[in-house]
Amino acid sequence: MAFLDFSQPLAGSSAAIPAPRPTLSTDFDPREWRVIRFARHDSLRSLREPRRLDRILAWLFGNQPNPRLADGRLEALRQLAVEAWHRGYAVPVSAIKAFRAAGFSGDQLELLLASIGASRDARGRRAAA
Repeated sequence: MAFLDFSQPLAGSSAAIPAPRPTLSTDFDPREWRVIRFARHDSLRSLREPRRLDRILAWLFGNQPNPRLADGRLEALRQLAVEAWHRGYAVPVSAIKAFRAAGFSGDQLELLLASIGASRDARGRRAAA
């Protein structure tokens, strides 16, 4: 048989049970994983703003596809992923700051760099074989 001590304030109330704290996501959703996978084929040149010469060449020879994403959060993810695909763990601090400012956690940063690093190593082993 259960016993409730009513001499204590709020005894038996659900207010005494602490609310669960929201946890930070340590994984990426499928859409974010696709952005990471597609960033493998983007060049480092896709990270900079188009210059005047780029606009003139696009006008002369036709528009080149723009790899930039409309969603700022996904664009920060794409830019860091492009840097990681080309430079490994030696990504610039500015890309990490933009990634963190977009709402991603440190655990997600580690996951991104580790997964890209593993894929780069596997790709290098296949090329050497």
